[in-house]
Amino acid sequence: MDLKELRRTRRGRFMGSMLPYVGYIIQSGVAMVFLFVLIVFSAWYTSLLQNVPEGIPIRWIMLAILLPAAVHSSFRTYLQTPDTIFLLPQGHRMKEYFAPSWVSGNVWKIIRLLFVLITLWPLYIRTDDSPKRLLFTILILIAVKLIASYGLWKEIAMLSRPMAGIFTFLRWAVGGLIIAAWLWQHSGRSLIFMVLLAAAYLVALSVPARHAVPWERLITMEKNQGGRALMVLGWFVDVPGREQRVYPRRYLSKWGARLPWRKDTAYRYLLTKSFARGDIFGIIMRISVLALLLNWLNHDSYFGTAIYLFFLFIIGVQLSALRKLHSESFWLTVYPFPEGSKADNTTRFVFRAHLVVALILGLPFLASIGDRLLPVIGTFAAGILVSFLFKAYLSRKAARMADEDL
Repeated sequence: MDLKELRRTRRGRFMGSMLPYVGYIIQSGVAMVFLFVLIVFSAWYTSLLQNVPEGIPIRWIMLAILLPAAVHSSFRTYLQTPDTIFLLPQGHRMKEYFAPSWVSGNVWKIIRLLFVLITLWPLYIRTDDSPKRLLFTILILIAVKLIASYGLWKEIAMLSRPMAGIFTFLRWAVGGLIIAAWLWQHSGRSLIFMVLLAAAYLVALSVPARHAVPWERLITMEKNQGGRALMVLGWFVDVPGREQRVYPRRYLSKWGARLPWRKDTAYRYLLTKSFARGDIFGIIMRISVLALLLNWLNHDSYFGTAIYLFFLFIIGVQLSALRKLHSESFWLTVYPFPEGSKADNTTRFVFRAHLVVALILGLPFLASIGDRLLPVIGTFAAGILVSFLFKAYLSRKAARMADEDL
């Protein structure tokens, strides 16, 4: 059996299943939105480089942005559940199958890392008192990326999941310490520290017991990554066969528990619980944190308002995907929901969640309310208007779907 050819075939089959939806993405106007965002970001970044604020913590900014880009790793193995039976006899040869996954995963993420670094570099050399050389910085970051990818691969194969969690924390800590040492310390001393720290980390990775091939974990990871790709496509078109990943967020377990136990609120209860434990909640949280940071840095300008409205639009798109969350659930055809309650509950839930996010993301602008009362009020009003526009969009979509069913 040619394992490399098997992976190429599976990869081609997956990419082929994505191609029919590309036209829908283009028709949705996402290309124009991306171009608009790129133009706005370029204008803002050019203005920032021409008028760099004094005392900007550039090293902390570099660390906060470069650390996730350098340490975050993932692999597409395209493994399937039957492989635990049919590929099990090939376990001793599976390195041939996994090698292209490791290489391609690193190549694309190194390209992303270099793009982030090149984008930050003009600001870095204008604000840092003793900037490092670009070539050496690139080599350091690529080394961090390769070490982190190797560490992730070892974590996946570890027998003990608590031990794997410890090494996940250790991977991020090692990456953060290496990047921080390079940014803050003298080049010679930092290189010695980085080599010793990387060597100690690589030696530590060899201690925990590991599976030869962690079949179940790799298959689960592949399902999750394929599900994310389908979820993105689901923003633009109905995609059959999407699986929802469930996260055990115990701190949100009581969310929705006080809803009245009635038929007309049954779907709202289901939607609340699904949202609290699904991918969309995590995505919105990460986008919101980034938006809050950028809004705080630009709270005293109209550009901050533009950033606020842009992120509010992105979050609205994410929340709108909730209307397809249980589109293929068998139990929804069994349970006697009142007619129209699913669409009504979804619209109300998305509107309320979007409105709460709009108010939270607008909090940084209150710091300049004394000097910019009317612009701040206008920013909040525009954010609330965006929430109402998404509500109207979902209502029209629900009405159209109801007409088609008739």
